[in-house]
Amino acid sequence: MPAVVFFVSGNGVFMALEEKEKLEKNYAGAPGQGGQGKPGGPVGPGGRGGKDFLGTEPTGALLRKFTIPSIVAMLVGSLYNIVDQFFIGQSVGHLGNAATNIAFPLGTLCIATALLCGIGGASAFNISMGRGERDTAVNYMGNAAVMMVGIGVLMILIVEIFLTPILRFFGSPADVLPYAQEYARITALGFPFLILTSGGGHLVRADGRPTTSMLCNLSGALINVVLDWLFVFIFHWGMAGAAAATIIGQYISGGLIIWNLAHCRSVKLKVDHLRIRRQYAGYILQLGASPCSNQLAMAVVQIVMNNSLKYYGARSIYGESIPIAVSGVINKVNMIFMSFIIGLSQGSQPIVSFNYGACKYDRVKRTYRQAITVGAGIAAFAFLMFQILPRQITQIFGDGSAEYYRFAVRYFRIFLFFTFLNFLQPLTSNFFTAIGKPRIGIVLSLSRQVLLLLPMILIMPLIFGIDGIMYAGPVADFTAAFLCFLFARKEFARPEYR
Repeated sequence: MPAVVFFVSGNGVFMALEEKEKLEKNYAGAPGQGGQGKPGGPVGPGGRGGKDFLGTEPTGALLRKFTIPSIVAMLVGSLYNIVDQFFIGQSVGHLGNAATNIAFPLGTLCIATALLCGIGGASAFNISMGRGERDTAVNYMGNAAVMMVGIGVLMILIVEIFLTPILRFFGSPADVLPYAQEYARITALGFPFLILTSGGGHLVRADGRPTTSMLCNLSGALINVVLDWLFVFIFHWGMAGAAAATIIGQYISGGLIIWNLAHCRSVKLKVDHLRIRRQYAGYILQLGASPCSNQLAMAVVQIVMNNSLKYYGARSIYGESIPIAVSGVINKVNMIFMSFIIGLSQGSQPIVSFNYGACKYDRVKRTYRQAITVGAGIAAFAFLMFQILPRQITQIFGDGSAEYYRFAVRYFRIFLFFTFLNFLQPLTSNFFTAIGKPRIGIVLSLSRQVLLLLPMILIMPLIFGIDGIMYAGPVADFTAAFLCFLFARKEFARPEYR
């Protein structure tokens, strides 16, 4: 697929690195010239972006500049989980894989917080910059950063105190619980830095430095890979070694994000901007609610999924642990595909937000269409891989019994059947958030996870047993994609886009 090659080729990354200085220079020296809008208020025709490069450069070139680093950053975030899954699967076995899947909702909650504050703050920042309101924009950035750290610290306290009941609530079988406890108790210590790395990356990217954001994430991930190999394969520390490698990488990435936020190019962040103010925090939460709600829904679905796999697995030939272990492996693999789609969505966000704030609706529409075209190509490629090579992909994460591989192949081919449509929901829901319409974004974000998939996971197994869990996926995927198509068509039928 040409679209896939375009976005992952070495040449594309090389061009993004070559153009970094031009990108940063243009953004840092481009004051908005629009009229004054209401600080923290909804998007309106506050003014036009003047000479800002987000409103003047070709949208295809901008999409490449912002999307490649964003995709790499998302892949790096996925790398933490994929690498742990690989080393744990090879050294501990399927019980270790099941343990990481049990603990996975904790990481999802961290990402939900990062998206709530990070995308919310970045969207508010870009909209304000598009209006020429720099003083307002810098307050959004400072408030978002402090909110991420504060919530992360609170999550550490909750998890360390209530870890065992939390893991049991997440669906841990008895033989998996000790592995999950060992892993989660250590990784919890990195929550503030995980949140800041993911969410702060959006703020750095909104500052016009997508490559810098990518490199902050990449540095920690590469250190994690090296330390995973050292701690698990050389020192034989097992689950604890993988967890320790993860948080060390997060500390390094988080520290780099902090340094870059303190040295912004387009605004100057001061201590006073770190004070939480209701009008700024409220608008950040409003704009970040859509992507956050999707992650929260994913956490809920994952918890229900684990409990359902445990219950119906015990009543099948697979047992309690195999379905949970397989689900964990396949979810991590699917994260690679979704990293491309979400990275594409996040890369298009500042372009869409700025041009919508500057009333350049033709550029908003063009950016969305270009993102959709690329997303379709990526999704088609992932669909072919999941249907043709399910066993080979599963074997990367350790050996298993005949029942293990049988379940893995069926899960890949059934649950992920409509992968070729799964680009539409993240791109469309985040598009509505980027143009200041978070309510529609929330509806679209929740459509697949809460309104469709969650009920299907609960109802279909009553009829089809454990197979019902697998068939719930394609039903939800197709329906959610169709809803996104309808909302997008209605939006672009408005007069300003013609």
